[in-house]
Amino acid sequence: MEIPNVQEIVEKQVLTVVKAVEDKIDEEISALDRLDLDDLEVLRERRLQQMKKMAEKRSRWIVLGHGEYTEIPCEKDFFTAVKASDRVVCHFYRENWPCKVMDKHLAILAKRHIETRFVKIHAEKSPFLAERLKIVLLPTLALIKKTKVEDYVVGFDELGGTDEFSTEELEERLAKAQVIIFEGESSAHHLQPKRSVRQTESTNSSDSE
Repeated sequence: MEIPNVQEIVEKQVLTVVKAVEDKIDEEISALDRLDLDDLEVLRERRLQQMKKMAEKRSRWIVLGHGEYTEIPCEKDFFTAVKASDRVVCHFYRENWPCKVMDKHLAILAKRHIETRFVKIHAEKSPFLAERLKIVLLPTLALIKKTKVEDYVVGFDELGGTDEFSTEELEERLAKAQVIIFEGESSAHHLQPKRSVRQTESTNSSDSE
């Protein structure tokens, strides 16, 4: 019985894939060739509208404080921030070295991901929030989407268990929670039970003042 040549099989598979890619490219080129001037003008106008909408979004984000890593002075301002922005990363911190390490990376990501608001709040000066959101270990990042806390990053355990983690490692972790838009995101993860910030405020509004 003749044993098939593995190299020949692999080469045939590669050629098949290459041929399929070439056919797809040829198909897209042909489609472009068939476009007349009116079609191209429609595509151009659509692209311009998309660019205009994105520019308007960016302007609105900047007005709301996106693009910078800022401190929230009081609990009441926390609720204002999470209501105004669809995506918020909030660092509950105290004055210690691990929290300063987290500060450094969040400041970088705030500029890199203008679609998300990056803020921090002093945990010990925010007892109402810390209790409601069950903040125990610091640093803790509350990852908030549409006023709901979707996930947490607690300490450095998910970042290699060391304070020498890279900004990119934290970036990937935030992308898994979909609190930032990141092209490199590849895997999903299980979310913890959601706690509504809006419900928290309405239930205990007097405590948050």
